[in-house]
Amino acid sequence: MLIAIDNVLTADEVRQARQALEATAWVDGRVTAGEQAATVKLNLQIPQDAPVAKEIGGLVLRALGRNPAFNSAVLPLRVLPPMFNRYDAGMTFGAHVDSAIRHVPEAGIRIRTDVSSTLFLSDPSEYDGGELVVEDTYGSQKVKLAAGSMVVYPATSLHAVTPISRGSRWASFFWTQSMIRDDGQRRLLYDLDRAIMETRRHLPDDNHGVVGLTGVYHNLLRQWAEM
Repeated sequence: MLIAIDNVLTADEVRQARQALEATAWVDGRVTAGEQAATVKLNLQIPQDAPVAKEIGGLVLRALGRNPAFNSAVLPLRVLPPMFNRYDAGMTFGAHVDSAIRHVPEAGIRIRTDVSSTLFLSDPSEYDGGELVVEDTYGSQKVKLAAGSMVVYPATSLHAVTPISRGSRWASFFWTQSMIRDDGQRRLLYDLDRAIMETRRHLPDDNHGVVGLTGVYHNLLRQWAEM
């Protein structure tokens, strides 16, 4: 399930993030890549333990917490602290699949990477190339969103970032362990949640049909959730 979510960050939050990231040092992005991915990865990243990564990562996490579309689509249990990357002219990331397990050093835990997320911090007009290409059930999907918008997709997907031919592409990226491990089940719950929201626009919350649909949603969540 690939879903684009608009306006996760406000324009002011995007400016705040960009200004903070512009004032810090970047390193070779291969430091966080697995052995196979490192052979096709050419970009820059902010070190995970850099103060600015924690500062702007906190801003991103707060934005996710207030975003109903992210919470409905992903059903997050744990979110890996957001990281930040940059692709300048000539940089790219070849086709790869994300690591299944990521370590969270400060928390001393590991999380299963069910959902990958890319939060764009550059507008499409700032660069050429740099599309996120995700292989899913319906073929290749190319994604290039406005600054502040985000795409979420299964971490099991083969994906790549096409070469940059002009400008620079900045983004935050991170992984989420969902309460619902199976992507198909997450999709059903997301579609059901959207249907309930649409029904509530036309019927009162105490309508028998609305109550029944809501009960089905929560009973499915109760049956499938892993905590």
